[in-house]
Amino acid sequence: MPELDSSVKNVVNETIAPMGRSMIREFAEKFAKIPGLVKLTLGEPNFNVPEHVKDAAIESIKENESHYSDQKGFLSLREAISGYLDKQFDLKYDPETEIIVTIGATEAIFDSLAAIINPGDKVIIPTPTFALYIPIVKILGGVPVQVDTTDDGFCMTGKHLEEVIQAEGPDKVKAMMLNFPGNPTGFVYSKEQLQEIVDVVKDKNMFVISDEIYAELTYGHKHLSLAKLMPGKTILINGLSKSHAMTGYRIGYIAGPKDFVEEANKMHAFTVTAPSNPAQFAAEEALKNGIDDPIAMRKIYQERRDYLVGELNDMGYETVLPEGAFYTFSKIPAKYNLDSIEFANKLAEEGLVGVTPGVAFGKGGEGHFRISYAASMEDIQEAMKRLRKFTDNL
Repeated sequence: MPELDSSVKNVVNETIAPMGRSMIREFAEKFAKIPGLVKLTLGEPNFNVPEHVKDAAIESIKENESHYSDQKGFLSLREAISGYLDKQFDLKYDPETEIIVTIGATEAIFDSLAAIINPGDKVIIPTPTFALYIPIVKILGGVPVQVDTTDDGFCMTGKHLEEVIQAEGPDKVKAMMLNFPGNPTGFVYSKEQLQEIVDVVKDKNMFVISDEIYAELTYGHKHLSLAKLMPGKTILINGLSKSHAMTGYRIGYIAGPKDFVEEANKMHAFTVTAPSNPAQFAAEEALKNGIDDPIAMRKIYQERRDYLVGELNDMGYETVLPEGAFYTFSKIPAKYNLDSIEFANKLAEEGLVGVTPGVAFGKGGEGHFRISYAASMEDIQEAMKRLRKFTDNL
């Protein structure tokens, strides 16, 4: 086993070195070591990939589809993505020039930011939100501007956005991250709320990177993409991980204006060359012949959501009904005098329930905890029994 030579121990990237790991993963792995704990930490669907989608991946291997695909992904998959976005969300993208297939939505986020940011540029990040936006901006030399949205019901209002842009300097703000349906809150922007953002951004020299990976998981209404209202300044991020339970297949995509996609594709080509072939064939099958696959999953998620929110509010953990995704985001009562990390640790150690502390999702998340209801109903019900007992003892 090699030991790092002392002469290179300090030869590190000074931007990355002080960063911690993803707190979501850190707590998930830490709690997994506690015997008997019910883990409700990761956004990992407990469903299996649909059989016809798995068969498509297997068939591609049998047919020796083992050579490099186009760097942007197979054209047939990009055509399937284009058709899917048109059918589901009335969005028009040229599969040849306006779509890139990426290694999950995470790579799509990285490539998109890399195509925009120069050192010192600012990116507005409404919090609480998906935790990886902040370190990616820092790695690329940008400045993340965290904006706490809790007082506005987890919504970045047009008024608040304008105030932040003016305070930070319109010439320095190059992008805003928008995540909806939201992780960890389940918040979904209405058409009116999206229009407020459009009205602010339309005369600014900035993009909005709209991460809509949970677009198929909305409850009671159909998802409206920001790209429908502002196609020329929206960079759309999506993928198959959540809609078809394909997290391990690592297929995401970027859709946007041609000139932007050309720049983002440079970073994509430099870092990954091209996505995996079997995963691409599976994704194509899912989008062409499995467009209704998420419906059954969504119905089950909604049943879990309704049960969870009722239980949490009954126990005194103020929880707004999520309109999308598969998370609840609950307020920790002030009377317990525990921050979110202390609460999560105590609940895991004493109550044997694993949740994610709210601070993992940025400054706006402190004082809350996230539960993923991508777990089974059996596990969720057992976790609520344990949480009630734990709460009674606090």
